[in-house]
Amino acid sequence: MPVKTDSLGRKGLSGLTRAVIGDLRGFRRRILTGTALLTGSFLTSALPALAQTSGEAAASGKLSVSTLEVVNFAMVIGAISAAMISAIWLIRERGKIDLENVHLRAALADANARISRHEALIVDRDRQIVVWDGVGLPAEVMGKLAAETGAPQIPADFLAFGRWLEPRSAAALDESIDRLRAHAERFDMIVETVRGHVIEAQGRVSGGRAFVRFVTLSNVRAELAELKTERDRLLTSLDTFQALMDVIDMPVWLRGPDAKLVWVNNAYVQAVEGEDRQDTLQRGLELLGTAARERVRATATPERPFLDKVSTVIHGHRRFLEVADAKTPAGNAGLALDVSVEEDLRQELKRTIQSHAETLDHLATPVAIFDRDQRLQFHNQAFQRLWELDTPFLSRRPDNGEFLERLRADGKLPEPHAWRDWKEQMLSVYRSVESTPHLWHLPDGQTLNVFANAHPQGGVTWVFENLTEKVDLESRYNALLQAQGETIDHLAEGVGVFGPDGKIRLSNPSFRALWGLTEQQVKPGTHIRQIAEACEPSHRDPDGWRLFAGVITGFDEERRTHDGRIELTTGLILDYAIVPLPNGQTMIAFVNVTDSVGAERMLTEKNEALRKADALKNDFVQHVSYELRSPLTNIIGFTELLQTPGIGELNERQSEYLDHIATSSSVLLTIVNDILDLATVDAGIMRLDTGVVDIPALFAEAGEQIADRLKENDLSLEIDTAGAPAQMIGDHQRLKQILFKLLMNAANFAPDGTVVRLRCRQDDEAICFSVTDSGPGIPEDARKDVFARFETNGQSGRRRGAGLGLSIVQSFVGLHNGTVSIESGEEGGATIVCRFPSSRPLARDAAE
Repeated sequence: MPVKTDSLGRKGLSGLTRAVIGDLRGFRRRILTGTALLTGSFLTSALPALAQTSGEAAASGKLSVSTLEVVNFAMVIGAISAAMISAIWLIRERGKIDLENVHLRAALADANARISRHEALIVDRDRQIVVWDGVGLPAEVMGKLAAETGAPQIPADFLAFGRWLEPRSAAALDESIDRLRAHAERFDMIVETVRGHVIEAQGRVSGGRAFVRFVTLSNVRAELAELKTERDRLLTSLDTFQALMDVIDMPVWLRGPDAKLVWVNNAYVQAVEGEDRQDTLQRGLELLGTAARERVRATATPERPFLDKVSTVIHGHRRFLEVADAKTPAGNAGLALDVSVEEDLRQELKRTIQSHAETLDHLATPVAIFDRDQRLQFHNQAFQRLWELDTPFLSRRPDNGEFLERLRADGKLPEPHAWRDWKEQMLSVYRSVESTPHLWHLPDGQTLNVFANAHPQGGVTWVFENLTEKVDLESRYNALLQAQGETIDHLAEGVGVFGPDGKIRLSNPSFRALWGLTEQQVKPGTHIRQIAEACEPSHRDPDGWRLFAGVITGFDEERRTHDGRIELTTGLILDYAIVPLPNGQTMIAFVNVTDSVGAERMLTEKNEALRKADALKNDFVQHVSYELRSPLTNIIGFTELLQTPGIGELNERQSEYLDHIATSSSVLLTIVNDILDLATVDAGIMRLDTGVVDIPALFAEAGEQIADRLKENDLSLEIDTAGAPAQMIGDHQRLKQILFKLLMNAANFAPDGTVVRLRCRQDDEAICFSVTDSGPGIPEDARKDVFARFETNGQSGRRRGAGLGLSIVQSFVGLHNGTVSIESGEEGGATIVCRFPSSRPLARDAAE
C-alpha cells in the first residue's frame, strides 16, 4: 500500500516534482500532436484538389488559377505559419520549464536532506510514530519497534492494534486515540503486547495533526510498567472477584493473620443479620460457632484446606453448611454452601432407599439390582430362596455374568443351544434403552417371566416373576372352561347367559328344548326381545319374558337374584332363577319341576291325611285316657276301701286278689298318666310352672317317693348333692317326676341288695342329674332306641312296663332346654345323665 508524505517528507517532495514534470511533458506532447494533425489533415485535403486542378489544366492545355484555389492556398500558408509559430513558442516554454526543474531538483535535494536529519533525530529502532493529518485521511507510520515485542513490521498490520496487543490494552488504546483525534485529548498510557512486553504510548496534537508515539521502555521502566500493569490487573481481578462474591448466595469471608475478619460478602452479612459490610466487620459477627471455628483453625493447613459439614443457626433455624476454608500466610479465606436442603434430601433418599429395600425384601417376587459395573448391589430374600444361593457368594457382590455362570453350573438355568449367544443376549440389556421380558423354563419345571429394566444412570433391575402357578391355573382354567362348557351342554336345566346389553352370550340344549327354540334363534348376539317374541307362544302369561327382559336389561343400582315358577302351555312347570354375574352379565336358569311338583302335591295330600289321622289319634288317646282314668280311680278307691278293716274280714285268697287288683290298677293309672303327659307334650299345650327349685329338697322328696319300691327289692338309695348348687330354675313338679322315672327305671333293673346312686353336680354351665344302677346296663346298639315310646329293647326287669318312662324323661328335660344321655357305669350297669342349662332361659311352652 503506497504511503503519502507531507511537505517535510522526502518521498512527498520527489513525488510532487515528478508529477509537475510529467504534466509539462504531457502538455508539450499534446500541442505537437495537435499541430501535426492539423497540418496533415490540411495537406491531405488540399493536395488532391491541387493535383486534380493541375491535371485538368494540363489536359486542357491552359494554366488558369481560380479565386477558390487562391483562398485554399492562402489557408495552407496560414496554417503552416501558425504551426511554425507554435513550435517556436513551445521551444521557448520548454527551456523555461527545464530551468524550473533544475531549481526544483535542488530544492528537493535540500528537503530530503532535512527530512533525513529530522528522522534520525526523532525515530530510532525502539520507537514508532503514527501521524493522522485529518479525518478520512490515511495514517502515516514512521519508525519500527523491535520484532521481539510482537509489533508487526508492516504499517497496515501495526495499525490493527487488536492483533498484537492484549484485548484490554487494545480497547483502551483505541478509545484514547478516538478522543485524541476528536477532542485533542492527550494521553500517556502503558500497553501490553500479546508476547508480554510493555510499551509506552503517548498521544499528542501538533499543527493540526494528531500523532501517537510508541516507545519500548528500558529495563527499569519496563519492570515498573509491568508491575503497574500487573497491579492494575490484580486490582481489576480483585474487584471483579469481590463483585462476583457479592452476587453469589454463599457466605464468603477473608481473615487476616490475627484470625479477624477483613472482608465478607453480602451473603455473609445477610446470614449474620448485620446492617452492612462495615458494620459486620466492626462488630466481628461470626457465622460459625466457637467450636466450629476452633475445629477449622486446628484442621486447616496450607497444604490441606478444611472441607466438611458444619451445623450452625441462621435466622433462628438450624442449618447445615458445607464449609471450605483455605489457610495462607496472609490469613484464611473461606466460603460456606447451605446444604440443608441437600442434606434433608439425602436423608430422605436414604430413608426412601431403605424403605424400598425393606419393601422389596418382604416381597414374594424375587428382585435383584445390579449397578452400572454389572455387580450385584441389592437382592431380597425371595431372590436368595429362588436360586438357593449361599450368603458368602452374594456378599462379595458377583457380577451379572458370574451370577449366570453360577446358575448354569448348579443346573438351575435352561440349557440353550448356544450358551454364549444366550448369555450375551441377556446382558445386552445394559446397552439397551427398552426392556424385553424373557420366559425361562427351568429344569425343575418352574416357569419364570424375567424382566430386566435398565436404569437411566446405569445398572439393571432384574425381576423374576414365577408364572408356574399362573400357567398351571391357566391350563386348569381352560380345562375348567371346557369342562364347564361340556357340563352346561349336558345339564338337564336350561341355562342362558345374557350380557349387559341384553344380548345372549351362551345357551345350552336344554334351554332350547324347554322353550322349543332352534339354535339359530338363540345364537350368540341375539337380543332378549327377539327371544321373548319366540317364547311367547309357549308361555301362558305373555308378560313373563318381559319380566325377564326388564330384570336383565334394567338399571337397578342393586342387582338382586329373582326366582319363581311358571307354567307353559305345553304342560311343563318350570322353576326359574335370574342370577347376576360379574361384568354386568346375568344368568337365567330354568328347571323342569313338572314331576317333582306332581310328587309334591301327592305328598302334600298324603301328609295332610296323615296329619288328620295323627290329630284323630291324639284326640282318641286323650279322650280314651280321660275315659280310662275315671273307672281306674273308682277301682283303686273301692279296692282300698275293701282293704280297710272296717269293711269286714277277708280271707287270704280275697286279700291276695285285692292286692293284685290294687297293683294292676296303679300300674294302669301310671300308664294312662304317662300317655296323657306325652299327648299334652305332643299337642304343644303343656306349660312349665317355672320357679326357684331347692335341689337338696327336690332330691329328698324323690327319695321318699321311691322308698317303698326300693324297700320291696332290698335296694338302698345313695343321694350325693355335695357338688351341686343350692338352687336352680325349673318346674319343681316336672323335675321330681323326672327323678322318679329315673329311679323307677334303676329300681326295675338293679340287682337285689345293691345301691342306686342319685347325684347332682355343676358341670361348666350345666346342672347334671345322674342315676346309676348296677344292673346289666344298656348295649351300645340299643341306646339309640332307648328313649323311643313303647320300646323295652327286650330287657326284662322286675316289672315290665309300657316303655314310656324314659320317653317322658326326655320330653320333660327337653322342655327345660336340656339333654339326656346314657353312659356306662364304672362297675357295670348304666348311668342316665340329664343336663340342664344354668344360664339359658327356659321355654314355657312345650316343644313341638
